[in-house]
Amino acid sequence: MGPRLSPVKVELLWFDDCPNHAEARRMLHEVVDALAPGTAVEDVNATDPETAERLRFPGSPTIRVDGRDVDPTYVDPGDYTPRCRLYWTAAGLRGVPQRNWMEAAIGAGQDTGKQGPRGD
Repeated sequence: MGPRLSPVKVELLWFDDCPNHAEARRMLHEVVDALAPGTAVEDVNATDPETAERLRFPGSPTIRVDGRDVDPTYVDPGDYTPRCRLYWTAAGLRGVPQRNWMEAAIGAGQDTGKQGPRGD
């Protein structure tokens, strides 16, 4: 029997006025369907400032895999006010993360037989 893929936790955090969360959701579901079929995507509305603070929401859209931001250059801004988020991508400044970041994060989260970055 071959190695089993580890389940991953995938989250999409957004706020109501974000013009980019629908595109991010579509791309994320495409990546999940291709790399981790059957994996649920937790859709989290962080419009409420208390929710945003509790979740350490850096802006919309935010995609996390196993609690980690998919942006490999992510630095926690320390400000969790619901707002739009911009990403520095290979194509310049964009309102959604790069697809390959999602693919890498989901692939790393499923990598079996190796200890994860948190030691689990």
